[in-house]
Amino acid sequence: MKRIDDLLNAASKAIEAHKISDSAQLDAELLMSYSLNKNRTYLYTWPEKTLSKSQQACFENLLEQRLQGKPIAHLTQEREFWGLNLKVTADTLIPRPDTEILIETALNKLNPLSNQQQCSSESQQACSILDLGTGTGAIALALKSELPTCQVTAIDFSQAALEVAKQNAQTHQLTVAFLHSSWFDALPPQTEFDLIVSNPPYIEAQDPHLLEGDVRFEPLSALTAGEDGLDDLKIIIGQACLFLKNHGWLMVEHGYNQATEVCKLFESHHFANVETIHDYGQNPRITIGQKT
Repeated sequence: MKRIDDLLNAASKAIEAHKISDSAQLDAELLMSYSLNKNRTYLYTWPEKTLSKSQQACFENLLEQRLQGKPIAHLTQEREFWGLNLKVTADTLIPRPDTEILIETALNKLNPLSNQQQCSSESQQACSILDLGTGTGAIALALKSELPTCQVTAIDFSQAALEVAKQNAQTHQLTVAFLHSSWFDALPPQTEFDLIVSNPPYIEAQDPHLLEGDVRFEPLSALTAGEDGLDDLKIIIGQACLFLKNHGWLMVEHGYNQATEVCKLFESHHFANVETIHDYGQNPRITIGQKT
């Protein structure tokens, strides 16, 4: 049987040679950690350890699937987001690091500590949040973990995705109300929120990137939204004011090349304080607006 370090070195070179990842070493380490049921620190601490026959077979099987392009998150069935290890399946979008910008922005507007304001526990409890298109539950659960007294509702059109989100909520013992709905359709009339957040499908139907990388293995319904990628954003921005309290916020993620059009949508629906926020790669990624 082979040593951890030898297998990692060979795997990293193979992944790099196949040009399927910008993080070949990390990919190899994640697959090894999963095969051994150990964290990555263990790999650095015991590089000379040899794998059992079954462990090596597991690792080599996972590596072969990775070399075919299958996402790491699908192979390990999890992805970390905002410090939460979330279950991921082929029914859900894989949470991306740049979406954490949405969490930071929401906390900046909602959390009185981040705004250095005083706020009673009673007013915190009144805070209500809606996450549209929740997928794994990443956004809803991250916000609930930071604002435990807020009431969080998470919606998805996919029943399979909702089941994954519910499991993630149970794993982290976070109380979120889950609702099967096409955007706002199943919400009772007069339901209002302090904050509506969404990372909806926003990729153009013919975008060539859909044939590359991890997105090849993700559900198209969670990725594409019409010819210009704006179909779902138009619905969300167009209807959000009906479900926002006065001075409530709408925050949406969008493509790097859609900021101008999204801002126009916000303004056409009379949102105030419209602002676009850049992601970690300095691409325009989040647009927000406030109901007046």
